Amino acid sequence: MIGFGLNIGNRGVFGAGGGGGFDADAQAFFDRVTAAGGTLSATEKTATNQLVLDMKSAGIWTAMRAVYPMVGASAAACAQNLKSSSFTGTFTSGWTFASTGVTPNGTSAFMDSGLNASTNLTLTSTHLSAYVRNNTKGSQYDLGCSTDIGAGLNVTALITRYITDAMYIEIGGGGYGTQTLSINSQGFTFGTTNGSRTQNLYKNGVLLVSSISSANNFANRNIYLGAINAGGTPIFFTDKQYAFSSIGDGLNSTQASNFYTAVQTFQTTLSRQV
Repeated sequence: MIGFGLNIGNRGVFGAGGGGGFDADAQAFFDRVTAAGGTLSATEKTATNQLVLDMKSAGIWTAMRAVYPMVGASAAACAQNLKSSSFTGTFTSGWTFASTGVTPNGTSAFMDSGLNASTNLTLTSTHLSAYVRNNTKGSQYDLGCSTDIGAGLNVTALITRYITDAMYIEIGGGGYGTQTLSINSQGFTFGTTNGSRTQNLYKNGVLLVSSISSANNFANRNIYLGAINAGGTPIFFTDKQYAFSSIGDGLNSTQASNFYTAVQTFQTTLSRQV
């Protein structure tokens, strides 16, 4: 099965094809960072390269549409999509960039992923993820989009800790969707559908809740990070610090576990794990 025997953290900086150097996809990401005017440290390159290798080994690389590793401590570097040259993020003003990740001001800042949910995602096979380093709550959406200004129609969103001390995943639904208690926003939160409308919500590799949400459709809107794109207007801003985020196809339980292990190894190499 996919994921068993995954040897995370022991392959150095050498690509799967041998011959030395970085993995070709990791190198392409480094080149995009440089072209955009950003810089990465040797440690950041090593950690990012290993992340790519680990996701490929786990069979989850192909499921990724947008992966933001949040390295480089600048808008130019953190906006780059690790998976491809598509869906380069656009940061508004009001963000703080550091080696530990990116932090919005909680009142006006967001990042437009450029990924339109309606044209790029499938109701029965979608995931959203976020790695949060600080513990905070409020009327805050970590990432998402919806059709209407009230964020109640065709919602695709992830919330790591709401004002009610709950966490949520909603994929093309009509409201909050699948939810469970969360008294700490820190760590890796991951929500996914995989072959059905059943939505699975994981925290640090552990499945917390699984349920079927009301199926509507995806909004014809780009997914935002740090807020929700509600009918073209960003609302419910957050002040959480992000050290990773991804959007893509759905993953099964084994892949979800291996995804967490790969991301946690990445954060530990960068000394910013929680």
